[in-house]
Amino acid sequence: MDLGLKDRVAIVAAASAGLGKAVAQGLAAEGAHVAICSRDEGRVRAAAREIGGDVLGEAVDVTDETQVKRFVESVAKKFGRVDICITNAGGPPTKPFADTTSEDWRSAVDLNFMSTMYFAREVLPIMKERRWGRLITITSVAVLQPVNNLILSNAVRSAVRGLVKTLSNEYAPYNVLVNNVCPGFTATERLKEFRGKIPLDQIPLGRLATPEEFANVVVFLASERASYITGSSIAIDGGLVKGA
Repeated sequence: MDLGLKDRVAIVAAASAGLGKAVAQGLAAEGAHVAICSRDEGRVRAAAREIGGDVLGEAVDVTDETQVKRFVESVAKKFGRVDICITNAGGPPTKPFADTTSEDWRSAVDLNFMSTMYFAREVLPIMKERRWGRLITITSVAVLQPVNNLILSNAVRSAVRGLVKTLSNEYAPYNVLVNNVCPGFTATERLKEFRGKIPLDQIPLGRLATPEEFANVVVFLASERASYITGSSIAIDGGLVKGA
């Protein structure tokens, strides 16, 4: 199947490793021009070289609106436009509510909600003008089914889900599709925090996802073939979420 991604311009945030890197590799394999960012300049440059091709890699702190704005502007200058934007950021720490501090909450909001809003604010006008675009947020199955000791993620990422649904309605008339993808337990570095706590017996498929399996869904949503999907939160979780 031709996904129609050749020469599309895609931004993937937090793409020096893990899910973001897998998505960037998947988009590049389909012929898209890819721009990736990460806070660690050395790692993002190395990831860009590994992905290969005409990949732009820059160090960006996604909690800093000025850096996000500058990055989007540099992508648009290099490639002429932005067609696809995948927002992504590391998750907040695992802890029960009683152990959280006000600073924990402020940091979680900046990392997971404000970073998404910053990217949306920069890319949506470009997509609206061109009457084609894909904004895809990476959150967690925590927005569909709360995970114990992940109250920061459960709450803040759920706000991103609300933002996605609202933006999908607002930008649908301009053929700009906005969706949210919700990874379950996937074999990444982040999973080390959950060592010994992964409920494989609760996952019908009985195993972790690979980053590539996750990326395949995101790449499809970014493509021409997903032209009637917007406002959705799609679980990529092996059946972990028990709701219909």
